[in-house]
Amino acid sequence: MYYETLRGYVRAVDDVDLLLGKGEALGLAGESACGKTSIMLTILRLLPSNGRILGGSVNFEGEDILGLSDDEFRDRIRWKKISVIFQGAMNALHPCMKVGEQIAEPILLHEPDIDRSEALDRSGKLLDLVGVGAERLDRYPHELSGGLKQRTVIAMSLVCNPSLVIADEPTTALDVITQAQVLKVMKELQQKLDLAMVLVSHDLSVIAETCNKVAIMYAGRIMELGDAATIFREPLHPYSEQLIAAFPSVLGEKRELTTIPGFPPDLLNPPPGCRFHTRCPYAREKCRSEEPKMIDVGNGHYVACHYRMVN
Repeated sequence: MYYETLRGYVRAVDDVDLLLGKGEALGLAGESACGKTSIMLTILRLLPSNGRILGGSVNFEGEDILGLSDDEFRDRIRWKKISVIFQGAMNALHPCMKVGEQIAEPILLHEPDIDRSEALDRSGKLLDLVGVGAERLDRYPHELSGGLKQRTVIAMSLVCNPSLVIADEPTTALDVITQAQVLKVMKELQQKLDLAMVLVSHDLSVIAETCNKVAIMYAGRIMELGDAATIFREPLHPYSEQLIAAFPSVLGEKRELTTIPGFPPDLLNPPPGCRFHTRCPYAREKCRSEEPKMIDVGNGHYVACHYRMVN
């Protein structure tokens, strides 16, 4: 997946291979600009005008949905089968439309046999389900708190009974108490409805709270993929190791937080070999010249690292 810029093409997502089953929750983690949101926008066909998909596929329920026309994708896939929870509820909700009308809109667009009254009734039940309350159907977004607005966006993502929900930094703008409440709602709904979910976040605690699988991204590529508890407890890739060490934890002994020296590479001209080698304390000559392949180290745990393969 590329972005066309004045300086040339930036390969923002490169050779990413992810598999997600029904009922699984996958967290995409990594530094800013590593490609997390670009993956989400590619799946949803919401790339900006300078975005380009020049290869690969997105297979969903046995079909490569990249091959669908824009109209087919809008009518058959978006909202009905794959929905999204956007980062900022203030931007996701129309300020001049009542909450109930906004939740009901996807139903009326995708289910022509349902009338407005029935759509609003379903919307009210969803607001009850996420803890907002059906009595707020007639409220405008500015009449709701930040937490209630985010729960409303969650309700909207579920309104057409999708199989997959993609959440892009869904709690970034919330305080920690409200964030915990929203995450609890998301996790309970994902398990209750047996949804597949992709959670995009730079916040490892959010992923640890809600996801059973995690993919660690760096410079457009997946560095490590597997069971979330295993990777957070025993990371194998040096980048995963340093990323987790740089994140504060309320559990265990107090420790000094570390930082990752240097900066991510310029994807207009990425370095040869492993893209992390310029910042890696274990880098050796092979890392500087040969790109590591993703290797299964057992139990569905994958890592792309020459150092770990030798040791």
